[in-house]
Amino acid sequence: MNIGQAAKRSGLSARMIRHYEAIGLIVPAGRGDNGYRRYAEADLQRLAFIKRARDLGFSLEEVGRLLDLWQDRQRASAEVKALASAHIAALERRIDELASLRDTLRELVEHCRGDERPDCPILRELASGCCTGSQGPS
Repeated sequence: MNIGQAAKRSGLSARMIRHYEAIGLIVPAGRGDNGYRRYAEADLQRLAFIKRARDLGFSLEEVGRLLDLWQDRQRASAEVKALASAHIAALERRIDELASLRDTLRELVEHCRGDERPDCPILRELASGCCTGSQGPS
């Protein structure tokens, strides 16, 4: 199948498939007589694996490691579990950071009158974080 068909079946864009080839995440596809890339079922399985891992938030580096482990029939599942556990810990840190940002913004919104007056605690808070040395809008 060509790259358009592989993209449709894998749920990835043709551009992303070419990118994964360029960075070595997948082996470059063979070429047909017409010069077009040709993908086999095994390529689709690899692309589906990559898509699912990316959907779960794994970095490209982590996806590469997971692909290596997936293909290594002598692997220890403990290595896969350790990688996934580390990813969970990173996700939990990010969730905590996002929750803190949400809570801060929620508090600012609650203290903003949202009326016709120019006073705005949201803008005041944003301005208080300025570290460039300039005061006020430029």
